[in-house]
Amino acid sequence: MKIAVGSDHGGLQVKDAVIALLAGRGHEVIDAGTNGTASVDYPDFGEKVAEMVSRGEADQGVLACGTGIGMSIVANKFPGIRAALVTDEFMARMSREHNNANILVLGGRVVTPETAVELVAAWLDAAFEGGRHQARLDKIAVLEKQACGGAGA
Repeated sequence: MKIAVGSDHGGLQVKDAVIALLAGRGHEVIDAGTNGTASVDYPDFGEKVAEMVSRGEADQGVLACGTGIGMSIVANKFPGIRAALVTDEFMARMSREHNNANILVLGGRVVTPETAVELVAAWLDAAFEGGRHQARLDKIAVLEKQACGGAGA
């Protein structure tokens, strides 16, 4: 699976830990930056990852900034993106099982790199349940098309 990963300076340690996990699991990782501790603007990196997932250039994505809130807002502006900000393993699993989240968002100042790895592992190991949850995602796709003229979820 091809997974794009990006962060700003506040999520850099989380990003690096996540990349190590993904590579260790045999995934093809696209590192969308940042790669330093200098202050940068999170929308620039959220855009890169969300665009890759939205266009099908990556199967999934992981984003991190200080709280994860900014990256979530950015990512969810793109057609077909279902970015979920999570802080525990239950949320990570549910974001896949019920919402089929295609981008996981983490807060580098909220969770440790070790916890971030556990959250990503839980997300990757979960599977979308479909059924009534698909019907709900279909409704979201209709809303997205009506509001934004997007391609849908």
